Amino acid sequence: ALSPQPESEVFEITDFTTASEWERFISKVEEVLNDWKLIGIPSGKPLEKGVYTTGTWEEKSDEISFADFRFSITHHYLVQEPGDKDGKEELVEDALPLPMQDLLCMNNDFPPRAHCLVRWYGLREFVVIAPAANNDAVLSESKCNLLLSSISIALGNTGCQIPLFVQIHHKWRRMYVGECQGPGVRTDFEMVHLRKVPSQYTHLSGLLDIFKSKIGCPLTPLPPVSMAIRLTYVLQDWQQYFWPQQPPDIDALVGGEVGGLEFGKLPFGACEDPISELHLATTWPHLTEGIIVDNDVYSDLDPMQAPQWSVRVRKADNPQCLLGDFLTEFFKLCRRKESTDEILGRSTFEEEGKEVGDISHALSKLTEPAPVPIHKLSVTNMVHSAKKKIRKHRGVDESPLNNEVLNTILLFLFPDAADKLSDAFESRTSTSAGNNPPPENEDYNLFSQFKSAPSDSLTYKLALCLCMINFYHGGVKGVAHLWQEFVLEMRYRWENNYLIPGLANGPPDLRCCLLHQKLQMLNCCIERKKARDEGKRGSVSDRSPGSSGDAGKGAEQPGDNPDKEKEVGKSWESWSDSEEEFFECLSDTEDLKGNGQDNGKKGAKEGNKEPVNFKPEGRLHPHGKLLMLLHPGEPLYIPITQEPAPMTEDLLEEQSEVLAKLGTSAEGAHLRARMQSACLLSDMESFKAANPGCCLEDFVRWYSPRDYIEEEVVDEKGNIVIKGELSARMKIPSNMWVEAWETAKPVPARRQKRLFDDTREAEKVLHYLAIQKPADLARHLLPCIIHAAVLKVKEEEALEDISSVKKMIKQIISHSSKVLRFPSPEDKKLEEIIAQIMSVEAIIARARSLKAKFGVEKCENAEEKDLQRFVNCLLEQPEVSVIGAGRGPAGSIIHKLFLNAQRAPAAPPPDEELRRSGSSEERRQPPAGAVSDFPPPTGREVILRATVPRPAPYSKPLPQRIYSVLTKEDFRLAGAFSADTTFF
Repeated sequence: ALSPQPESEVFEITDFTTASEWERFISKVEEVLNDWKLIGIPSGKPLEKGVYTTGTWEEKSDEISFADFRFSITHHYLVQEPGDKDGKEELVEDALPLPMQDLLCMNNDFPPRAHCLVRWYGLREFVVIAPAANNDAVLSESKCNLLLSSISIALGNTGCQIPLFVQIHHKWRRMYVGECQGPGVRTDFEMVHLRKVPSQYTHLSGLLDIFKSKIGCPLTPLPPVSMAIRLTYVLQDWQQYFWPQQPPDIDALVGGEVGGLEFGKLPFGACEDPISELHLATTWPHLTEGIIVDNDVYSDLDPMQAPQWSVRVRKADNPQCLLGDFLTEFFKLCRRKESTDEILGRSTFEEEGKEVGDISHALSKLTEPAPVPIHKLSVTNMVHSAKKKIRKHRGVDESPLNNEVLNTILLFLFPDAADKLSDAFESRTSTSAGNNPPPENEDYNLFSQFKSAPSDSLTYKLALCLCMINFYHGGVKGVAHLWQEFVLEMRYRWENNYLIPGLANGPPDLRCCLLHQKLQMLNCCIERKKARDEGKRGSVSDRSPGSSGDAGKGAEQPGDNPDKEKEVGKSWESWSDSEEEFFECLSDTEDLKGNGQDNGKKGAKEGNKEPVNFKPEGRLHPHGKLLMLLHPGEPLYIPITQEPAPMTEDLLEEQSEVLAKLGTSAEGAHLRARMQSACLLSDMESFKAANPGCCLEDFVRWYSPRDYIEEEVVDEKGNIVIKGELSARMKIPSNMWVEAWETAKPVPARRQKRLFDDTREAEKVLHYLAIQKPADLARHLLPCIIHAAVLKVKEEEALEDISSVKKMIKQIISHSSKVLRFPSPEDKKLEEIIAQIMSVEAIIARARSLKAKFGVEKCENAEEKDLQRFVNCLLEQPEVSVIGAGRGPAGSIIHKLFLNAQRAPAAPPPDEELRRSGSSEERRQPPAGAVSDFPPPTGREVILRATVPRPAPYSKPLPQRIYSVLTKEDFRLAGAFSADTTFF
């Protein structure tokens, strides 16, 4: 018995209608034409002048295959406004298809920016079939004919009237053959490339003979031929005479300038002419046969007599621009792997083990309690002796930076070090920390968008100096040397209480880059250490007896510090000279016992009932509104409290990770709350010390007034009194505020453990700076360099006023703010930003080059303003028409440019006899000097058109067109592109 077949195999249907690969290919072409709705009669208005240049060209592509050979099929078309529907109804029976009418249109003969088929045939819409892979090509004649027959069948089957082209031979040759079909007519598009130029192609009369022979009109009076001619002249040797900018002299260093480049400013401009060539196209757009004589012995095609001139400029390939080179070289630092020690030599420290031990021993003492003041440790001497050892070992000649350059840069970075007198130096440090209010303008505030640093800050200046050192003085070795000196300067300032200049006061600004935050953190540490050391000196010399005891009366304390009465009591600098040394321990047992405070839990739990027999300490001034404490009835004093610890973004991130790792358990939540309440506990202890006998309600009334609710009630006697109580959240059992209040002891801020350990944090910052590699440094400072480059580009653009550049700068700012906002941006995105800045610099350099050549720097009169507009158009448009042609103001300048270029090589005199040897006596002679004014044309383009009459009963003439190109630069020594229309 036979087994039953699966249902899918029984009902399998095989389509035998397309038997061969050739027929399958034709059906695929027809399917694509149907999908793109190219079937039927195309509609469109007559072409307006210049629409091919000003209009929008679009394309859509698909992929088809002939057996295993892949082709791409692309529809190119000019976007047009939808035509009137009434126009479609008025169809003539033998009307020519729209592409054949476009062959005769003379309004768009030489479009500067369009597909080559548009330039050769004047088509507004066409389809191209080309090999999909770049290295594939249709080379054999049989394959070309097979493709041509395929598109001919596809056009006939579908009724499509859009021209269909096939690209043959190698793609770089841009060789196409095609066909267009209509009702009873067909146009064949043919091309020929000739490597050896026949004599007929070199002049107009020979081309006319070829064209008339191709027409093959049986009528004795041949149809008139219309002509459009364009000759192109190239000016190359002009940059040496007209390029104004010279490369900077880097060897000179005078007064803080390197070759005219000031420290803190980026260079700008091109070292070579960014425009290599000027192409002048002289056009005769509408000519009829017999008006112009152009043969092998004489030509009337004088450029000065051409009715139309148009100019385009050719940009130099990758011109050397200073700003772009600076950015590129600095970005290369980001990929270096060496550390600073590896670059400068690690053995300088390893040779002297004794000094290394001394330094590490000295650093270890910084974080330990010591009977001697911290500033008396020998760290400074150790580091500076190591610095001298480095220089001695390396030698002056081996240093990447010589002393003159290094001192100039350090003086630029640290202007407060110019005064050698110590007294004057100390007086300058108070104003060197960037106390001036920042300017409020858009350019200055770019640092918040780029996450860089303010343009007047030390970090910004350091970035510019490192960029200049990297480019001019030693590369990565110079960067490592300057960074080493910078780190040593930071340590010197930390140990000697000298504030760092060029940094805004206050905690680190999280809108800036991390390196800037680190320097701000170090400045905070120096400020705290300086205030503490000054407090110690004051406690020894200016201590007034009994000042602490008198503070309880509430009269003297505010008067001691009148400027601080307006503050809430959060300043270290408000401590009076009578206060003692800042202790690292939580409390001093002897002092607490002397004040009558025992260490048991009883005093902590019954804070409001504890004996008030110890002296109040750490008072700032009485409270302005809450005059009395609730229970003792004494004035409520605002205490001197510690400021919260400033933090950089990496420390904040570490803290958030630690808090997140504690989890959501009860124990983790409790521990998290304890970690976050360190500042609260410190403030409670300060409040207790300043207000003996106070209770939690008193603290809440000052610290968080919203958590103390007051109501008016009637007492037993009928009087209206105000009664207050804590809020509901303060009454929750195991409340952190209650727990912290019970734990807090009456310890003034100066005797508490520091919330902000400036010694430890400063050493962490200095260690962070010391371990930075040049690559890490470049990553940190690259936003500052991009910020500076954008400011430089904006400054230079303001002098030129180029609208396109303004838009590009806005795009750069938008792009950079998105990329630089996040840490560790991708290299590819950074390279895109740098490339955008380099392109803007090149455009501005081109504008200056053209302005110099056309003499429009001043623009005082109307003629110069016209030249200014002409130059701006050259930058933004592919080709610009010259008003007045050779007789206009721009044309006169262009003529002089060609004349000067021709005079330089001393062109030979024209051969008068050869010029006069024509057969016609009526030939116009070119003006004197015209032959030597312009070089021979490098490109000759001729378009010939004719309408051939058709025999009855047809009334419409057939269009014939030939486009001839003769050029020296292209691969084609000569090329002819013909469109012959026939009827059948």
